[in-house]
Amino acid sequence: MTQKNVIAVYPGTFDPITLGHEDIVHRATQLFGTVIVAVAAGHHKKTLFSLEDRLAMVREAVAPYAQVSVDSFGGLVRDFVVANGGKAMVRGLRAVTDFDYEFQLAGMNRALMPEVETVFLTPGDKFQFISSTFVREIALLGGEVEKFVSPGVLARLAQKVQEQKILPQA
Repeated sequence: MTQKNVIAVYPGTFDPITLGHEDIVHRATQLFGTVIVAVAAGHHKKTLFSLEDRLAMVREAVAPYAQVSVDSFGGLVRDFVVANGGKAMVRGLRAVTDFDYEFQLAGMNRALMPEVETVFLTPGDKFQFISSTFVREIALLGGEVEKFVSPGVLARLAQKVQEQKILPQA
């Protein structure tokens, strides 16, 4: 049952977007009429991919979903959610270890925007262990990550690995 009039925001760094993230987007489209994937500028994290690259990867990944749009944000996610009329914020939970942080974050977000609900979604079993951090590390160390990302993301990761080999190591 989709809530056609509810706008949900799925924020994250998506560095890179994984099949787990894509699964959460799919699940969110089953619940909400509009889903906005909000790609964080990443001021607090050193990202492997530029904001433009991350936006392009996310747009490619969500292209099959007409009700999903992609935008970037800097600063507080609260400001982005409110400015876009969001009534729900989607957060993915992979394991119990994610819950404590996400629960605290949901509480803080409720204090900042009481009119917005946080909805926790879990990815399918085969995606529960995938994290962008693991994917980046495995790829940069020469490991195989094709089981964890879409073909477009895989190609971009391969390019990044090549660039890292060319650059002098510090």
